[in-house]
This record gives sequence, structure tokens and C-alpha cells, in this order.
Amino acid sequence: MDQLPLEGMPRRLYSCTPSRLNNWLDCPRRYRFTYMDRPAPQKGPPWAHNSVGASVHNALAAWWREPPERRTPEVAGLLLARGWITEGFRDAEQSATWRDRAREMVSGYVASLDPSAEPVGVERTVATRTSTLALSGRIDRLDRRGEELVVVDYKTGRRPLGTDDARSSLALAVYAIASSRMLHRPCHRVELHHLPTASIVEWEHSDESLARHLGRAEEIAAEASRADDRYRAWAAEARPAAGRTGAGRTAARAAGTDRTPPDVPPEIDAAFPPRTGPLCSWCDFRRHCPEGQAAGEGREPWAALAD
Repeated sequence: MDQLPLEGMPRRLYSCTPSRLNNWLDCPRRYRFTYMDRPAPQKGPPWAHNSVGASVHNALAAWWREPPERRTPEVAGLLLARGWITEGFRDAEQSATWRDRAREMVSGYVASLDPSAEPVGVERTVATRTSTLALSGRIDRLDRRGEELVVVDYKTGRRPLGTDDARSSLALAVYAIASSRMLHRPCHRVELHHLPTASIVEWEHSDESLARHLGRAEEIAAEASRADDRYRAWAAEARPAAGRTGAGRTAARAAGTDRTPPDVPPEIDAAFPPRTGPLCSWCDFRRHCPEGQAAGEGREPWAALAD
């Protein structure tokens, strides 16, 4: 049953990250599996391309934490190899091949940087809020250039990036707004640093374009929040009732041993509809979604790696 807020009572802010908002846009059902169902349904196997991306990000963050005299391409390569994540690859040979490729990517990238420069932040958490939502997220790197801040985001995917990727990114825009508000400096430039092609894609936002992105975030948050409220109201009623039945599955879910999605009524399922498309082949929760399975064949965990 939907519950109306009491008159005069302020509505709770919708707390989220840009990833949560984008999850809602991509597929409300995947959003439900990720953020609402507890315990969360069992995911599929880890993806090799995520292992590459996480390894590269970790190595670059560690490189910036080194003293300037140790910020060399060789140290970057060593950090990458030392922290290499092996999950998702076809076999040890493929993992080793990609470790070496990633080491070259990282070493080549840092060779283009000034090791004496000190970023304002590395893996820096920023946050801001409006009258309806509280946004937070973590920036790969935040630079200061002159009097302006610049948001830098590392990318390791095989697809080359274009200006529209930087211009349309909700996450980068939100990070720029939050950085400016927290550090009291203007921040309009956002950059995507694509390591596989050694290219940088940038966009210079205006105050108006940043405001449009923030307004869009509020619109997405309003949609997701309404669905969240319906789910929580149902769950609050369903769980005590299920507990009184002594159902075995309820006990298993409480113990965390049952990792299948709960049986939600049609009206709740309708609030989180599947949004099918090419991404269904890559979804972590594909095994739990008949519509996603019908939308396309599943991919091997290493399928996103370039040849």
C-alpha cells in the first residue's frame, strides 16, 4: 500500500550516486536487483574488462600517492603488475597477456604527466545536495589548472570516445558541480582520458549546462524514489506476514543463503520494468530475468576485451 507523506513534513532526500541514477535509466529491474532486494540476488561471474579497469584505476591512484621522485613509468608498471586482478579471464595465459597490455597502457600514460604536479584529489569523494536529493560520488582525479578545477575520469574500454561522451555524462557534470561547491572554486571542464588510445576527450560546461544536468538528475531521482517508496511499503507489510508463516524460504533469505529475487506482486514488479536491449547480454543479473535472456545471448566473461 502506498503511503502518503504527512502534511507539512519534509520529504526525505533521495541519497544516490550517479551510478545509481544511471542504473535506473538503463534498467529499473536491474536497479531493483541491485539496490532494493535484500539479500541482493546472486550475480553472474566477474567480467574480465572490469578487472582490467579496476587494476588500471588502482595503479594510477597508487602512483599519485608515491613521492614525486618515484612517479616514473617503471613504478606505474610495477604497481599495475603488483595489484593485477585476475578474475573473469578465460585462463592464466589471457590474464597475463592483458596484464602486460595494461602495464604498457599505464606506463605510457603516466609518461605524459608531470610527476611534480599535485592533484587536488585522487579517488576524491565529493557530494552535493538539492531540495530533493543528496548526491555523492568518487572522482578518479581532480586537477587545479589556474583558478579552475578540472574533473578527470580514466577510461579503459575498447570503444574510442568522442566529445559527446564527455558532454552528455551525467556523472562528470555532477562531479563538477559538487567539486565547485565543496572547494569553492569554479569547475566547468570535464575530461575523459582513454588509455587504450592515449587520447583525451574534453568538454567545457557552462553554468546553464551544468544546471540542466542537475535538473535531469532530480527528474531521474524523483522517478526512482517513487518506485523505492512503493517497494519499501510492500516489503514492510510482506515481511512480518511471511515471518508468521514460518516459510522456509523466508528463513533462508534471512540467513542470506537464498540469493534469488523475492516474489514481488505484479504492481511492484511493474514499478521496476525491465528495459531490454543489447546491455542485457552483459547484465550481472541476467539469470534472474526471462526478458533479458530473450533479448540476446549471454556473453563470456572475457568477451568485452579487444582482440
